Amino acid sequence: MSTFQKGTVPTQPYKEPTPLPDHVPKVEELGTTSAPLKSAAFFIGAYCKEYNEDFMLCKAENRDPGHCLKEGRRVTRCATDLINKMRENCLEQFDAHWNCLELNNQEYYRCRKPERTLNKCMFEKLGLTKVIPGTPAGQKPVHEIDSPIFKPIQK
Repeated sequence: MSTFQKGTVPTQPYKEPTPLPDHVPKVEELGTTSAPLKSAAFFIGAYCKEYNEDFMLCKAENRDPGHCLKEGRRVTRCATDLINKMRENCLEQFDAHWNCLELNNQEYYRCRKPERTLNKCMFEKLGLTKVIPGTPAGQKPVHEIDSPIFKPIQK
């Protein structure tokens, strides 16, 4: 025999049980899911390069997670700034690309058409170009190949 137990819903808003110390700068989270972050990833890498390098150098100095909170906050602020600029200047192209990624298992090769329009808008409005690290010199980057081997529909 089972008994019914009434569920409980907390009436109080959530309060962080272990807030960060006051000396750590406050920063809002990006508030995006994985698809918009993946869509903007190469642009964030270029736009926030110096902050990210500082963060990585800090992480190499000390393995303590609390040691690099300030540098990590700077990277987050920079990424937030770029996402906001992308929304202001290239919202339609950005939405089209990340929605395509969302619907296609986060596979870049399935979303080259909206990616090209986003890359064009980002260059025209913000002066940022997509550069894939490790692309061999003299070869066309994978996202600019006209007739790729991998296509959404394989024959």
